[in-house]
Amino acid sequence: MKQSLQLKIGQQLTMTPQLQQAIRLLQLSTLDLQQEIQEALDTNPMLEVSEDEAAASQENTTDKPESQTETANETASAAEVDEAPAISDSDAPEWQDNIPEDLPVDTQWDDIYQSAPSGTGLAAPEDSDMSFENRHNTDESLQSHLLWQLNLTPMSDRDEAIAITIIDAIEPSGLLGSSLDDIFAGLSQELDDLEEDEVQAVLHRIQQFDPIGVAARDLSDCLLIQLRQYDDQTPFLDAAKLIVEKHLDLLGSRDYKTLMRRTRLKEAGLTEAVKLIQSLNPNPGEQVYSGETTYIVPDVFVSKQEGRWMVNLNPDIAPKIRINNDYAALVKRADSSSDNTFLKDNLQEARWFLKSLQSRNETLLKVATCIVEKQQGFLDHGPEAMKPLVLHDIADAVGMHESTISRVTTQKYMHTPQGILELKYFFSSHVSTDSGGECSSTAIRAIIKKLVAAENPKKPLSDSKITALLEEQGIKVARRTTAKYRESLGIPASNERKRLI
Repeated sequence: MKQSLQLKIGQQLTMTPQLQQAIRLLQLSTLDLQQEIQEALDTNPMLEVSEDEAAASQENTTDKPESQTETANETASAAEVDEAPAISDSDAPEWQDNIPEDLPVDTQWDDIYQSAPSGTGLAAPEDSDMSFENRHNTDESLQSHLLWQLNLTPMSDRDEAIAITIIDAIEPSGLLGSSLDDIFAGLSQELDDLEEDEVQAVLHRIQQFDPIGVAARDLSDCLLIQLRQYDDQTPFLDAAKLIVEKHLDLLGSRDYKTLMRRTRLKEAGLTEAVKLIQSLNPNPGEQVYSGETTYIVPDVFVSKQEGRWMVNLNPDIAPKIRINNDYAALVKRADSSSDNTFLKDNLQEARWFLKSLQSRNETLLKVATCIVEKQQGFLDHGPEAMKPLVLHDIADAVGMHESTISRVTTQKYMHTPQGILELKYFFSSHVSTDSGGECSSTAIRAIIKKLVAAENPKKPLSDSKITALLEEQGIKVARRTTAKYRESLGIPASNERKRLI
């Protein structure tokens, strides 16, 4: 075999670390981006939060009267000449006598300044129930809410052990997650000579806790417990109890004819009884806060100014960061020491990070502006005026790849007059119309939702009828397509939407 050397020239696409970082930042949500920036601030000494203190101080100066400003300037000049004003011993507070002029390097703060005792009200123990976190914490589970009421209820130790077991078996909805037989079997191994009547008695006491209806064995039991709290003179209370106890399945299937025959009620009486049942809560446990509320922070704002829709980035989604000039000035070109190499590498990474953030903001603003230009009808008139739009349309308009557009529009939100919406919401497929145009699937869903909202509840619109009404507006869709759009909106079938009231 003969060995030889060959020289070839070619082009190859390489994912540099800078490009990888820019792509990763581009697809991060607002919350993830804030965490990424905070991590960069913690690990890179070259980055710092940009605080515009000069502008704030200038605003405070302009707000003051001229006389006050001149007085402040004269005071500052006098302070520079005379350094610090002396304080006489008689004017100095008592605690100042105990402060040393200089502290040793290895001295701890607590060694010099003793913390105030808890009885003074200035400080509280960390494990105290009156701490700030405990006094302002609103995150309470259903079990803790019931246990709090149990502690206020006079019970024997035996009944309290039964009650704790029952409370542990309650689901977040408020219903029992285990049957009473299973609870009794589990308690029998811990308590001697336990009878089922004891468990029943404790269960009935817990069912009177707040919220009413908790610890019910099923939906019928839950509604009955709530109905028993009404005054006996409440109109149609007996009819409501009868329906809940024996005919709840007929009410669920909306078989009102059979329900009127079984209960011997007329339509007016059945309507009032159903109203009373609908006022009840089938999931009483949801009344107790048991989770954290998730808030959406919009990435861009859209507003109409002088007849034009304008797009602006949200300035509060991420802290403003910059390169620390003091640390950057320490970098020396010809120095190859480890300290200088460390500073040089961090400076380069800081510049890449800032450039990636700038690229992310520019790309997000460019894509959001293009979406607004194509969906001005939606901003003016609502979802029914939404136009068909796909990722390829935006990619061609801004000169980017579809994958980039997909990353930009994922988990990014836009604040519009129609609400806070994800950028993905503005993309939808199209359906042909009789006039030869196209209609967005989002617009079709909005029309279906509007038709269902305006229907007669006693005679709801079927999928075939909705399809016919859409065809009258020039939109040709199949009945199964109408059913698919209706199901995606969470609208039940026509037989399930039938109402007496």
